[in-house]
Amino acid sequence: MTIEVKNLTKRYGQNKAVDDISFEIKEGQIVGFLGPNGAGKTTTMNILTGYLSASEGSCKIGGKDILDEPYEVKKLIGYLPEQPPLYHQMTVEEYLKFIFDLKKVKLPKDEHIESICRLVKIDHVYKRVIQNLSKGYKQRVGIAQALIGNPPVLILDEPTVGLDPNQIIEIRSLIKRLGESHTVILSSHILSEVQAVCDRIIIINNGKIVTDSGAENLTSEFGNINKLTVRIMATDESAVFKTLSKIPGTKKVSALGVKETGSFDFEVESDDGADIRNEIVKRVLERGWQLLMIRAQEATLEDIFIKLVNTNSNKGGKK
Repeated sequence: MTIEVKNLTKRYGQNKAVDDISFEIKEGQIVGFLGPNGAGKTTTMNILTGYLSASEGSCKIGGKDILDEPYEVKKLIGYLPEQPPLYHQMTVEEYLKFIFDLKKVKLPKDEHIESICRLVKIDHVYKRVIQNLSKGYKQRVGIAQALIGNPPVLILDEPTVGLDPNQIIEIRSLIKRLGESHTVILSSHILSEVQAVCDRIIIINNGKIVTDSGAENLTSEFGNINKLTVRIMATDESAVFKTLSKIPGTKKVSALGVKETGSFDFEVESDDGADIRNEIVKRVLERGWQLLMIRAQEATLEDIFIKLVNTNSNKGGKK
């Protein structure tokens, strides 16, 4: 189901939490909505879910405007806030049946809830009191409530916050499976999480979209960060370090230690636009060393994020 956001603005007094943003999300996409704290992510999600009203602009889901048809739009959305809306004194069964009734779902109750519990792997804790569950299982119960009624759109705000590494991997895998049959917006400030599960990434800062691109395109577009990893077989690490540091165009050399017996690894960062690979090869051979590896580093999402956010901030974006 398609999501359309046009010229969306949200003001709090003189401050713009969201500043004239527009984007469209096609059916079946998993989109990462990324930004630092206070960037406008949660505000945008709250407007999409009908929790907040916009100051200007429009949000449509499946062609229905959230302002004109709020009840109809809300039936299309499953929402997991950063703090899952759980009643801790209830059992999982009691809670999910309560949500089923609250949403006025017309599907067969027991069969529908049981299928969701199997999907998110909480069927074995179905009779347990929620307050006695681990953080990871509470998060799964939160996702289960979002799935009740089979909404075509899922909006997940920081779905892995506070989880341990194993729980994070499990929730990521679940989100990937959900993306096969739902349109998913995933908000996070954890860059590796977005990179692991999303097809497309929207980065927002100071209430404005600073980039909107496919995950792979984003990496290739900003991938030239002038960093090389080299592995050189030699007996004197300091001599190699000095040689690399004196190559014209070299900005910084960092020793990475021994990764392979008899050799040393270095990270070599060059000035913008400088290609120093041929000179590295030449100087290594002149000194009788062996070059075992020279590899350009791909830009990580962290590199891209910092570059984009800093560029946007330097342009005088409002806080």
